[in-house]
Amino acid sequence: MVKNKDEKILELTTLYEVAKLASSSLDLDATLNSILHALSVFLEMKRGTLTLLDRTTGVLEVKASYGLSAGEMKRGKYRVGEGVTGKVFETGKPFIVPDVKNEPLFLNRTGSRGDIRKENISFIGVPVKVRNKVIGVLSVDKLFSVDINYEEDVRLLNVVASIIGQTVMLHQMIINDKQKLVLENSRLKDELGRRYSLPNIIGGTDTMQEVFHTVEVVSKSRSTVLIRGESGTGKELIAKAIHYQSPRSKGPFVKFNCAAIPEGLLESELFGHEKGAFTGAIATKKGRFEMANGGTIFLDEIGDLPLSLQPKILRVLQEREFERVGGDRTIKADIRIIAATSRNLEQYLEMGTFREDLYFRLNVVPIFIPPLRDRREDIPELVDCFVKKFCRESGKELLFTEGALSSFLGYSWPGNVRELENVIERTVVMTSKKIIDSSDVKLVTVSIPQAEQPAGGLTRAVCDIELKSLTGALERTGWRQAAAARFLGISPRQIGYKIKKYGLTPPS
Repeated sequence: MVKNKDEKILELTTLYEVAKLASSSLDLDATLNSILHALSVFLEMKRGTLTLLDRTTGVLEVKASYGLSAGEMKRGKYRVGEGVTGKVFETGKPFIVPDVKNEPLFLNRTGSRGDIRKENISFIGVPVKVRNKVIGVLSVDKLFSVDINYEEDVRLLNVVASIIGQTVMLHQMIINDKQKLVLENSRLKDELGRRYSLPNIIGGTDTMQEVFHTVEVVSKSRSTVLIRGESGTGKELIAKAIHYQSPRSKGPFVKFNCAAIPEGLLESELFGHEKGAFTGAIATKKGRFEMANGGTIFLDEIGDLPLSLQPKILRVLQEREFERVGGDRTIKADIRIIAATSRNLEQYLEMGTFREDLYFRLNVVPIFIPPLRDRREDIPELVDCFVKKFCRESGKELLFTEGALSSFLGYSWPGNVRELENVIERTVVMTSKKIIDSSDVKLVTVSIPQAEQPAGGLTRAVCDIELKSLTGALERTGWRQAAAARFLGISPRQIGYKIKKYGLTPPS
């Protein structure tokens, strides 16, 4: 039978719709049911089923259908080789039943057709294959008619079955990839937990053992922690140890440095913003508090938080809720807050640049990390740890002599553990020697040479103006360098250089 023009157009339209539906959703069940519905229009079918092999049970089960109830679908189960559906799967070839009441292999397992002895139904089943391997069976019921062109129907069903096979395979690949990502994520979190566990943090002195004891105890709670210590002492390391030993270890650990973001962007970064909240807000954005939901947020350098933003942080501490910038919907956040600072917060309280109520809300469990110069007993073990780490990364084998170690022990380490780590990394990377002595270790930070300033003249006057502006900004901001830098319109690095240049120190 030669198809007319209208039939050809309908067939092409059907295949187009099926192909479009196959890539329209990540919901496999919904996609397959939609494909069967689209197929019913062209084939004028009364019922259609997609039966797939359950690899766990080895049984063929109806995965999607058209014209079947949920109960009928549930009854549609076949062993391989059982009935017409089982035969199609077993042989990998189409099976045509012109009249089901005359076919002994037709089981009517779903019961959807009633008494098949009274029905005039044709049945067509084709295999669904992926890479020449049968994974299921696509079947349709049609009202029996002498003029049915079974060859044309089988050809169309084979094309649709091929599309379905690719769709099922694609969704299975997505599921497998997702499972791999979940397993990898779990593995990485376990690895992080081990890396930031207390046995991996070096500290044999009494003060560090006291820190470890506090971490061990506070990890089991959800209390707010305030970590105090000079820059480079390892405050973030302790914060991560608390998180990864806590019941929240499977949740996110979100770090935010309050001194690293311009003041105008701080609120948006912390709380997020709604689309159109301000110029440039082209889409809704989650803030760090929202990202940390179910886990921990680490607010580093909390002492540099602008006074105008402190009441909103206080609200999060008290109520665990906030609104995005430009929004009016209150967002609840199940978060633990760990804060850290290298600043003298008590002095900031006296100057009025840090809120007293926020201070007490943060200072629930204080942890003081001593500077490296006050725990020199830990230096040999730290040196050994860093040497092994950077030798492994650079593929070198180096030996640090007792002389080199003596240099480390005799140095004041103003940059603390971070400075020690940087010195060892620089030494390992730059050296061409196998044995490192004290003469190979550069401990004094190289300063930028300054041109001599004349006693008078224009240059001296410029320096006086710069010094006056610098001291004025520092006093106005309570010696918060990041805030003073924002006030002067320079970077934190530049203000640090200028403070060093003029030998400025905060008032005692």
